[in-house]
Amino acid sequence: MSFGMTLLCSFMVSIKVPPLGESITEATVSRWLKNEGDAVAAGETLVELETDKITVEVPALKAGALGKRLRAEGDVVAVGDILGEVDESATGVAAPAARLAVPAAAAPVAAPVAAPLGAATTAAVATDIRSAPSARKLAEEAGVNLAAVQGTGRGGVVSRPDVVAAMSSAPAAPVAPAAPAPPRAPVAPVAPAAPAAPAGETAPLPSQFALNRPGGDAGRETREKMTTRRKRIAENLLAAQHNTAHLTTFNEIDMTSVSELRDRMKERVEKTHGVKLTFMAFFAHATIIALEQFRSVNGRVDGDMIVYHNYVNLGIAVSSEAGLVVPNLKDSQRMGVLTLAKEIANVAGRARDSKLTIDDLTGGTFTITNGGVFGSLVSTPIINYPQVGILGLHKIQDRPIAMKGEVVIRPMMYVALSYDHRLIDGQQAVLFLVRVKELMEDPESMLIS
Repeated sequence: MSFGMTLLCSFMVSIKVPPLGESITEATVSRWLKNEGDAVAAGETLVELETDKITVEVPALKAGALGKRLRAEGDVVAVGDILGEVDESATGVAAPAARLAVPAAAAPVAAPVAAPLGAATTAAVATDIRSAPSARKLAEEAGVNLAAVQGTGRGGVVSRPDVVAAMSSAPAAPVAPAAPAPPRAPVAPVAPAAPAAPAGETAPLPSQFALNRPGGDAGRETREKMTTRRKRIAENLLAAQHNTAHLTTFNEIDMTSVSELRDRMKERVEKTHGVKLTFMAFFAHATIIALEQFRSVNGRVDGDMIVYHNYVNLGIAVSSEAGLVVPNLKDSQRMGVLTLAKEIANVAGRARDSKLTIDDLTGGTFTITNGGVFGSLVSTPIINYPQVGILGLHKIQDRPIAMKGEVVIRPMMYVALSYDHRLIDGQQAVLFLVRVKELMEDPESMLIS
């Protein structure tokens, strides 16, 4: 009996949380891709873990069938924890529902009656559709059939925005045949009309929130557990505010020259090098040149020591579905504008596809963030601690400016440098930003810098 139990246990292969990278000790179970009893192939991804930096895929080490899932979606796990088991003796096993025995002589079954789309239908298909937990919850509450929703996530995963889009585009329910008209009742006297609103005034409308509120006060709030990544982002932002002497200085840049250069070169560059020439590449190159001149902006504080980096690992803030991430370009001081454009496009694409590595996200020395792509006109970016500086870019907007005694219209951009005043004096911060401005307003000068 003991030998049999040992033999049985030997077929079970534990699914463990793998090493997550430098300084990362825990993660959140984001999504199980297999149900208990599903057949799995060696190397096939079973579960996704979300850390504060990246999404980690945990594969099956052996082929077989997924046994018991010991951790649920949303659970916080540590490196080495057991997530579940794979039974390597059960290759090709179907899902539990498919293993139910069917009686040889079943009683005749009536023809199925079409049921309205609702929570029951959603529950039946939710376990078979690759979808995010938030998407399944919303679909269940709204009575949306996940099987009919087109997933736009990685690998066709249905996300919460996909369900929202399906809800807004769902066809109206068919109108039932009208019932026979009842006998005509005596006509009641017409009530006097309500007094019209005074001229120039509009009658108040009910709040949009009230109009969209299901069942009155029900559903007025939604509570969701904060993800590991969002918690770490919050911790880092608070650390930047609490541990640095945070200050911001501003300037504005006339984008005329760099816009004309870009318009002149972008088609040729795309045809020849296969890369889009973006303003971010020019800003990155100008920033690197300025950092070489103002070393303290590219440094950090380590206790009572100042660390000056003799290289530039330039971080580019990227907004993804999972939240803000800052991949960095290692040794970007060796890159020109075209190489920077190509590398920025590469890391931004990997960020949006959740394919960044730990190396992409660690070791940065300075960061650029561009709120202008979302329409931001001016902001005070928060330092990406333990760095001591971050450059904020904003929307390019035509504005009247004075030039040689005349008022002219120019495409202008406000730029902001947030810096740690413990290491960077106000003079250095201002001169750094002025240097970036000079380079961007005379982009040809970057070639000889």
